[in-house]
Amino acid sequence: MVLPSFPADFRWGVSTAAYQIEGAAREDGRGLSIWDTFAHTEGRIKNGDTGDVACDHYHRYAEDVALMADLGVDTYRFSIAWPRVRPTGDGVNPAGLDFYDRLVDALLERGIRPLPTLFHWDLPQALQDAGGWMNRDTAHRFADYAATASARLGDRVKSWITLNEPIVHLAYGYAFGMHAPGETLMFEAMPAAHHQLLAHGLAVPALRANGAEEVLIANNCTPVRAASESPEDAAAAEVYDAFHNRLFNDPILLGRYPELMGMGLPAEPAFIRPGDLEIISAPIDGLGVNYYNPTLIAASDIATTGLPFEFREIEGVPTTAFGWPVVPEGLTELLLGLHRRYGDALPPITITENGCSTADEPAADGGVHDAARIDYLYAHISALYRAMEAGVDVRGYLTWSLLDNFEWAEGYEQRFGLVRTDFTTLERTPKDSYHWFKAALAAQRKD
Repeated sequence: MVLPSFPADFRWGVSTAAYQIEGAAREDGRGLSIWDTFAHTEGRIKNGDTGDVACDHYHRYAEDVALMADLGVDTYRFSIAWPRVRPTGDGVNPAGLDFYDRLVDALLERGIRPLPTLFHWDLPQALQDAGGWMNRDTAHRFADYAATASARLGDRVKSWITLNEPIVHLAYGYAFGMHAPGETLMFEAMPAAHHQLLAHGLAVPALRANGAEEVLIANNCTPVRAASESPEDAAAAEVYDAFHNRLFNDPILLGRYPELMGMGLPAEPAFIRPGDLEIISAPIDGLGVNYYNPTLIAASDIATTGLPFEFREIEGVPTTAFGWPVVPEGLTELLLGLHRRYGDALPPITITENGCSTADEPAADGGVHDAARIDYLYAHISALYRAMEAGVDVRGYLTWSLLDNFEWAEGYEQRFGLVRTDFTTLERTPKDSYHWFKAALAAQRKD
């Protein structure tokens, strides 16, 4: 399977996140995060797994950078662990910054552009104890952290991502309780959405002051489809689209929130203060888009279920080991939809996550033959190319993920990596998908 020819300056890379791969949870002054607390709470994570060791990337980063260099990627998106840099939300831990110094230097030595994400869900536990993202002050603590990290790394790191998937952190962490910190506030969690957005807006000038040339946010986006042609299902799909997609795109790109009354909120919630939207809508240089699948929505009775929508299964398509539907054309649909909705307000897009979980086990020959992942990558990259042909400005594609890792509430059960991790020995084994992607990237450079 040969990929279409992308522009010569198109960025190709892989993505990871700190709590999912680093380990060294109690080393070199790192503070406690909400995921440390959550993972060590009985019954929260499958098989009682934790991120205490994970892939041990903290000690094995040189090996992992060598894998990336061999793969041929030019960009590595990783996250900085907030509690490693500011263990309690205040004060600076030099040893934590030292680690990211070493990682950035190792990447640059191999010609790989570092693309750090400042927040990939590992809030310092001390800030959660003070209210977490329900507390407006957390946004200001994030700006301080952004300034600290960029002051140390900004001489070499010119591209930054502020937040990863604030909608998922809001929904799973604060509304439904499936992720850390495990709150079940339903739509009363909406201040946590606003304060994440405010944190992003406050971080933008802090990053630029330390030399940032490119600032993005990585939003999880999904094309939303109504389960039927009924007006009720169509209305429910509109509400879900506002919640999942527009809640974190509209304020940044348009300077306003979508209609929130369908979620039981007043037209002007008290947690939105004068001047906030001007801060939130500070110009950014790119939009990170994380895509996995479309979402099928039907109407629901909010008085009975607490939600004005319900999820329906997309039938007649393959599924991943996670049970997620595989719909490559949904990526084309999503990108064209963003292009139509935001027009000139839409900055260049980078696909900051896209990948799949498959049941990867070594074969008798020692290899990991993940043909389904190769099919997935080929189909989605081709779908991305079709959106570009139709006029969408996409600058890069970063697959999730380099390594099998700690997959949040699923523990180590779901494997997304191009490289298999043996979580007993920590041995890395490149899968067939790694070799396919390596050959595909080599072919791009020849074109």
